[in-house]
Amino acid sequence: MSGKSLREQLTFKNTVLGVQFLFVAFGATVLVPLLVGIDPAVALFTAGIGTLLFHLITKGKVPVFLGSSFAFVAPIIEATRLYGWPGTLSGIIAVGIVYGVVSALVKLRGITFVERLFPSVVVGPIILLIGLSLASTAVDMAKTDWALAIITLATAVSVVIFGKKMLKLIPIFIAIAVGYIAALIWGKVDYSIVQEASWISIPEFTAPKFSWQAILYMVPVAIAPIIEHVGDMYTIGGVCNKNFIEKPGLHRTLLGDGIATALAGFFGGVPNTTYSEVTGAITLTKVTNPFILRISAITALVFAFVGKISGFLETIPQAVLGGIMLLLFGMIASIGIKTLVDSKTNMGETRNQVIVSLVLTVGIGGAVIQYGTFSLAGIGLAAAVGIILNLLLPATKKEDL
Repeated sequence: MSGKSLREQLTFKNTVLGVQFLFVAFGATVLVPLLVGIDPAVALFTAGIGTLLFHLITKGKVPVFLGSSFAFVAPIIEATRLYGWPGTLSGIIAVGIVYGVVSALVKLRGITFVERLFPSVVVGPIILLIGLSLASTAVDMAKTDWALAIITLATAVSVVIFGKKMLKLIPIFIAIAVGYIAALIWGKVDYSIVQEASWISIPEFTAPKFSWQAILYMVPVAIAPIIEHVGDMYTIGGVCNKNFIEKPGLHRTLLGDGIATALAGFFGGVPNTTYSEVTGAITLTKVTNPFILRISAITALVFAFVGKISGFLETIPQAVLGGIMLLLFGMIASIGIKTLVDSKTNMGETRNQVIVSLVLTVGIGGAVIQYGTFSLAGIGLAAAVGIILNLLLPATKKEDL
């Protein structure tokens, strides 16, 4: 923890900075619950509690904010359709437990063990599959009003390509704002929900219900976010000129992320992850004091109990969200390709071609393994196939090349 007292750190300047960092993460944090169809106030609550727990577990050394993870949008939507939302929550809790298991492995064996188990040839196509698996959902939402969807999409693309400094950190937030204004001008926003909402209200928490099928479906999806978490820790460490992998330790940051995600599942929220938007804002502002991120977390908790905020968020038209999803799911897929390219995975090697091909065909093709009440399908089955093939198939010898 910082040597300064609470009174010394809780200044007006630090409070303003903390609120600012929340707004950088706000759009993405509330967009995920809106996409999967749950109360955004729950996500704000679990993001706030999760961030505070993360800081406690990591001894208050790492300046991060945990928000809703986009990597789980597609599998959550599908798992909810198959097993219901309470069942899916048990899968989210299991994802948090997986983080804890990996944390223990890192503590005992080091990061190289994880890298061997989940190389880029497995992680890349899984990320690609996550992005492509719900492309039709994005189109279905966008086609409710193509004009609004295209305005939103064009704004997001423009900000990503041409935006400067802080604007480039929040393309989703800006695009939704522009799309929403267009909807207002055309009279396509219904404010009855806001009028009926109370100023002070309890978020719509949901209790989890144990479901083996949902757990087996969700657990493999944790692979990509775990690898992303490692990258985030290196990134934020570089920004702060500190080695967070060693101190407080990658095992602690993984455990903090995992406990935050499991807790979200218990309250009816979506999985949490370290936010690159906030890391970008820290890079821009040069503000690296972890205490300020704890102010962001407390602000998120306060917002969670303001009913008018949740009501306002629910007035966002489906087409506006669909426009964002068209880009978002495609961007996730492109990260999968980038993972393969950046790691210089040799796609001329037959072994790698087999792994990538089967992960994609099994995942996109809708293959299902079922035995009694047990079933494994979609991203979960594809991830299992990738991991098993990577462990079983021999690497190509140099003399064979």
